[in-house]
Amino acid sequence: MKALVTGGAGFIGSHLVDALISKGFSVHIIDNLSSGKKEYINPLAIFHELDISTAAAHKVILKEKPDYIFHMAAQADVSRSTASPLDDMHTNVAGTINLLDACRQYPVKNFVFSSTSAVYGNVSSEMIDESHKTSPISFYGLSKLTAENYIKLFHDTFQIPFTILRYGNVYGPRQTSKGEGGVIAVYLEKLKKNEQLKIHGDGLQTRDYVFVQDVVEANIAAADKGKQMMMHISTGQRSSILQLIDLLKNHHTGKIHAFHTVDRQGDIKHSCLDNTLAKHILSWKPYYSIQDGMRETYLSYSF
Repeated sequence: MKALVTGGAGFIGSHLVDALISKGFSVHIIDNLSSGKKEYINPLAIFHELDISTAAAHKVILKEKPDYIFHMAAQADVSRSTASPLDDMHTNVAGTINLLDACRQYPVKNFVFSSTSAVYGNVSSEMIDESHKTSPISFYGLSKLTAENYIKLFHDTFQIPFTILRYGNVYGPRQTSKGEGGVIAVYLEKLKKNEQLKIHGDGLQTRDYVFVQDVVEANIAAADKGKQMMMHISTGQRSSILQLIDLLKNHHTGKIHAFHTVDRQGDIKHSCLDNTLAKHILSWKPYYSIQDGMRETYLSYSF
């Protein structure tokens, strides 16, 4: 079987490529290395250094004829999306359309799309399920929701099979200190430099942090299950910024100093995703608790 992973030199994508190759897949990667790293590329994968919005990326799909496309390449930095909404749209919307347009000419078995809890915006619900109203408050969230709608319309018009996976905040080894859910990586980089940890607002804002290996397993399960569906990949558990810092104190031998600053524009106060549907449809569940995942992530850094 052949798979194409966009963003396969990046944080989640590189872990997915490793897992696919270990399962016997032939894997092609499209990545422009704007945030991905060459050292994360599995040597057994075939690498195409391309932007997903280009004609060259379109041609790769037609030439290689992958059975599955895992679309993970994205502009995933909320702050950057606010600073440059046009660049955000170009990558997350136009890039997705370019890939889908190639699938019109060559039918794939499934187009698995990495989306985000940012499509919901600020909500009052303790737990968000897939039927919850979407109301993004960042350009990033809006661009990912727009890409989702294009995927659905391409299916309705051209019968391109798809699965949309809305992630909680993914964390783990290889994550950079930029992008959505990157606070854990940011804090670990600060600790390496003996710098203070910045807490936006009161630190009580919560997220559903899901470990990268659990996300990888969900993507592989989604390749053959749950087509024409959208579902959450999450733990269904909330953790606050202050709780993350407490967890870091369990592993870090040095002093941890933190300070509070103003809330960040476009940030969501609370976000927790119900993963019941993914458990049922994909026969999947998160293996890593926040405690276990934080330990694995901390140990991946050189202190």
